[in-house]
Amino acid sequence: MSAHDHDHDHAGHSHGYGAHALEARRADSRRRMYMALGINVGLFAIEVVGGILAGSLAVLADAGHLLSDIASIVLALIAVRLASLPASGRRTFGYMRSEVLAALVNGLLLVAVSVGIGVAAIGRLSDPPEIEGGIVLVLGVLGLLGNLIATWVLARGERADVNLEGVLRHSAADALGSLGVVLAGVVVLLGGSDIVDPIVGILISVLVLLSSWRLIKEPVDVLMEAAPASLDVDEVGASICGVEGVRSVHDLHVWTVTAGFGAIAAHVVVARGADRDLIRQQLELLLRDGYGIEHTTLQMEEEADGGLLRVENAPV
Repeated sequence: MSAHDHDHDHAGHSHGYGAHALEARRADSRRRMYMALGINVGLFAIEVVGGILAGSLAVLADAGHLLSDIASIVLALIAVRLASLPASGRRTFGYMRSEVLAALVNGLLLVAVSVGIGVAAIGRLSDPPEIEGGIVLVLGVLGLLGNLIATWVLARGERADVNLEGVLRHSAADALGSLGVVLAGVVVLLGGSDIVDPIVGILISVLVLLSSWRLIKEPVDVLMEAAPASLDVDEVGASICGVEGVRSVHDLHVWTVTAGFGAIAAHVVVARGADRDLIRQQLELLLRDGYGIEHTTLQMEEEADGGLLRVENAPV
């Protein structure tokens, strides 16, 4: 097959519409994360001092999770900055996947925080220290309000942004943790046993662990070149084959570069004499409008003489 028989198209590079939308999303996420960072720093300082004065593991556990939140936000902000750098040299996609790596690190950080809280709480079950219920309650209410505000600010951002989602899940877990602190304070004030404090600490550790699942799974999927979770590869292949003039598609690959940036590469076999440029343009529109994929690499091939005319989808 001659050089003329191999046509390539690359769409959705850094100068395209998709890139502008991506930058707008990052700017919005960055603004929301700075707001959440300010709230978390203030709450952390208050809970550390209050937790020591009250002798409460639940409060200190919540403060420890706040510290992980602060680290996660700083990491996420660094990742957003790196992801916006232009492509250069060997990094033809730039540093876009720094957001994915930041989300993965945040997920692993949540697991570490969960284990640390759980171990400390279990150690206190046999001999729970006396705690100041009033201080614990006040700190719990204050932390709950602050975390709810931070979570609300983050939740109004682009949820498809796995980097922002990582920070959001830290914040949501903190809100649940603060609710547990409130519960511990109320129980102690009503004359309940101090053992409620380490029990709440264990519950917080479980909640933190559960919130880490998506932050580990999704970045690993991206790094393993999996197709976007919302996209059916077989359906994409069938849609390509449904375009008039297309006979088959093979070597079909769909993957995610970073959140909101999907890519596809495929060999498309068309009928002899068909206008390959026109078909390629139709496929680009189909992939963009139907599946949100703007970065395409389509190799158009004309079916061989006497070739079997068939419609197939053979993703590899």
